[in-house]
Amino acid sequence: MSKISIKRIYEPITEDDGFRVLVDRLWPRGISKDKASLDLWAKNIAPSNELRKEYHKDPDQFENFEKKYLKELEENEETDVFLAIIRARLKEANVTLLTASKKVEENHATVIKKLMMR
Repeated sequence: MSKISIKRIYEPITEDDGFRVLVDRLWPRGISKDKASLDLWAKNIAPSNELRKEYHKDPDQFENFEKKYLKELEENEETDVFLAIIRARLKEANVTLLTASKKVEENHATVIKKLMMR
C-alpha cells in the first residue's frame, strides 16, 4: 500500500513523493509554481486565517489548534471531496502533503494525515 508523507515544500522533490499536494492557504514565499511541481493545491481545506494566526501566536497550544481545525474540516463542504481524491490517489501511488510550516511534526498537515488514517 502507498503511504502519506508530510514535508516542507522547500525540500527537494523526490520520486517517492508521488502525488504532491500543497495544503497551505497562502502560497509559500520564494517558490515558483514550476519549482513546486504540484499535482493539487488544496488551499480550501487549509485552516482559516483566524485559526492559522491564532496558532502562530501560541504554537505550544497544538492540541487546542488540532481540535479547532478538525471542527473546521468537519464543517467544510470540500473536505469529503479532498479526502476522496487523496484516498483514490493512495491506491495508485504515495501522497505527499506539502507545507511551508517550519514545524513539520505539529501543523495542519499532520492533522490532515491523522484524519486520513481514520
